[in-house]
Amino acid sequence: MRRSISSGSVFEREIGYARAVVDGEWVFVSGTTGFDYAAQTIADDVVAQAEQCLKNIAAALAEAGCGFADVVRVRYILPDASDFPPCWPVLRRAFGAALPAATMISAGLSDPRMKIEIEVDARKRT
Repeated sequence: MRRSISSGSVFEREIGYARAVVDGEWVFVSGTTGFDYAAQTIADDVVAQAEQCLKNIAAALAEAGCGFADVVRVRYILPDASDFPPCWPVLRRAFGAALPAATMISAGLSDPRMKIEIEVDARKRT
């Protein structure tokens, strides 16, 4: 059974995608930035953005019936690779127990205010 999850982000509506898709035991969370979707604001600091990314991802995972412990793959995308190390403590708190496979890519993002985007795949435990 396939189900889509929305965060209420205007990007989802305008571009045409879901924050997450649940397909059986698998959960695929779209690339998630540091926007606070309720306020439609984004912090200037990359670490604050990483924390907000994780809050947004946690909400999608919870709605799917799982959490960070179920994450098997994570992808980090940052326009400036030097911004990655300051985020490590925040990322370790979220993923340190699960130890998912991970990739960091340095690439431009769709809005110059965005300093990090995080995408995860999770497998719900049966």
